[in-house]
Amino acid sequence: MISGHISCPDVCAFPSAIQRALAFLRTTDFSQLPVGEIEIEGRNIYAQVIDLTTRPREENRPEVHRRYIDIQYLASGEEIIGFAPDSGNNQISQSLLEQRDIIFYHQMENESSLIMTPGSFGIFFPQDVHRPACVHHQPTAIRKIVVKVALTEIN
Repeated sequence: MISGHISCPDVCAFPSAIQRALAFLRTTDFSQLPVGEIEIEGRNIYAQVIDLTTRPREENRPEVHRRYIDIQYLASGEEIIGFAPDSGNNQISQSLLEQRDIIFYHQMENESSLIMTPGSFGIFFPQDVHRPACVHHQPTAIRKIVVKVALTEIN
């Protein structure tokens, strides 16, 4: 997992596909876009614009993806994203790998918290379990953008 703020310059050399995804986040006005999917480079890199309300941590299931990297970007509001390395000991709640490239777990071991404010992003790789959209101070309406980067694009 890598976190940062979109206004800061990249301090390390991200793979080209992640650089392109971050450039999309830096140059797009998300307040003007409807909820839904935006193809950036077909299904290799695409974004999901999502409006939702944060919920208590225990109401959100931890998740992992195997074919895509998630770049979770917060455009407005505040949230906490729980995260931890996938230890292999997490009990599967639901597997939708074939349909949606997602596995939900009941819980995750050794969960840490990433506090997200507008402009924050987290990059979650297949080995990173994450639990997005958790309440920070109180339930809050948020707009987040999840950019999906296919692992096949990482060189």
